Amino acid sequence: MADGVGGVHSPNPRQPAREQDTRRPDDATGLSTQLVAAVAGARRRAVRDGDRQIDTAHLLHTLLEADPEVRALFDGGPRIARLLGYLVQRSIGYGLRWQSAVEDSAAVPVVTEADGWSPAAAAALERARERAARRGEDVAHGVDLLAALVADPQARAVEVLARAGIDARDLAARVEEQGAAASAEH
Repeated sequence: MADGVGGVHSPNPRQPAREQDTRRPDDATGLSTQLVAAVAGARRRAVRDGDRQIDTAHLLHTLLEADPEVRALFDGGPRIARLLGYLVQRSIGYGLRWQSAVEDSAAVPVVTEADGWSPAAAAALERARERAARRGEDVAHGVDLLAALVADPQARAVEVLARAGIDARDLAARVEEQGAAASAEH
């Protein structure tokens, strides 16, 4: 097909910018300062634990430690203490069965390994950015990442939540209620 200037159009249309995005999952673009710190903490935790990849449980662990708004969604100390206990057990042996496996999910398209990130963790960070964008914000916050983590029923973070007696669907509902209340205030 001629383009009117003597050139020929490619038979393959240009991909939208989103599909061309080569941003690393932990690129600070679109993440709040506090979330960048939590993501860096997840990377350190994975390295310290000898894990091949940063997964959704690493992200959940650092979110709980770093973000008071995320902690507030867990209905107080006993639930958080139990959850942190499971996450610590995971880091000292509970997660050994995961060290040789890639965390992937049926809830997201199959993604290749992204610079030491499990496909599910990389997808969760992208979904957190998308959630913030839907609200009209330039950066995602910890609650956005928590919402993305609990939205994937196959995520390791959801498995750890279940072991701690926390229903991911109930937590997702609290996250959405909090988001709706915050939107109503503005």
